[in-house]
Amino acid sequence: MELRTDLAVEEKERFPGDGGEIKGVSLREWYHQERQIKITEVKILNEKGAKAMGKEMGTYLTIEARGLDQKGEDFRQRLADELAGQIRKLASAKKVLVVGLGNLYVTPDSLGPRVLQHLHVTRHYEGQYGAGFLQSHGMASISGITPGVMAQTGMETAEILKGVVDETKPELVIAIDALAARSVHRLGCTIQLSDTGIRPGSGVGNHRSGLTKETLGVPVLAVGVPTVVGAAAIVQDTIEAMVKALEMGKGTKGTGQYLSGLEPEEQYALIRELLEPEFGPMFVTPPDIEERVEQLGQVISEAIELAFVSEPPKKAAAEALKKGETA
Repeated sequence: MELRTDLAVEEKERFPGDGGEIKGVSLREWYHQERQIKITEVKILNEKGAKAMGKEMGTYLTIEARGLDQKGEDFRQRLADELAGQIRKLASAKKVLVVGLGNLYVTPDSLGPRVLQHLHVTRHYEGQYGAGFLQSHGMASISGITPGVMAQTGMETAEILKGVVDETKPELVIAIDALAARSVHRLGCTIQLSDTGIRPGSGVGNHRSGLTKETLGVPVLAVGVPTVVGAAAIVQDTIEAMVKALEMGKGTKGTGQYLSGLEPEEQYALIRELLEPEFGPMFVTPPDIEERVEQLGQVISEAIELAFVSEPPKKAAAEALKKGETA
């Protein structure tokens, strides 16, 4: 029973060292003092590294911006700027299809559709204002779709997107999805970028066909935010306190030593063995998840727009976007 997480940075934390001891994996961390943002880059270089990490080969960037809900609009703008810069490092394209994965009516799973609600799509401008309009204003052709979930459509997301990609022929797909984390401290304040594509629902054990370059025929950049954590992982986070409490009781003395001697994976398996027959596989989300998802939806949509608008004509592009809103 593996610890459920979609974050490469949390997979790295399973190892006792700084990550450099994992063969086939490179690690780099830095802190942007002015923006108050921590970034971790995990690169899985070969099959050995992929097997150790349980992830596909590629680059995984994790941006941590804790206190997002308390630091105001200026901080969210800095976060959007940083995210846009990291997107540009991983991908470049003039025709982009943004896919909002998830279910708008289930708050922890609504990140993808919310991003699309805020995103300014531009693909139709060529038809409205003439060929060359996007290029002259330094904008990429951005289109978007929210394919829903299988319970709503009866179709795999990959099936829907194959038809859309074949028809619209984007150079890049950006897939936005909610993720599962191992730590409650990363919920709603962590953004992961990866150039490996995505498998919708994998973090909560709901496996679907992958959205990758192999399945769609174009590069896929995945943008995800953890919004849920498994109940068993939360219980495991309290193991240290529980061990101390057990050691203090006469009837339970020694039990704590047994628990503290288990490996993290063994502790997690034991907890799930006790919890899930009684309560089922539960996932937990913060009480303010509605606000967090809405804020991050705005940040991610703005970052995508910034990432694919060339720097010199950015002001003109913004005016064109505004004009398009009222057209």
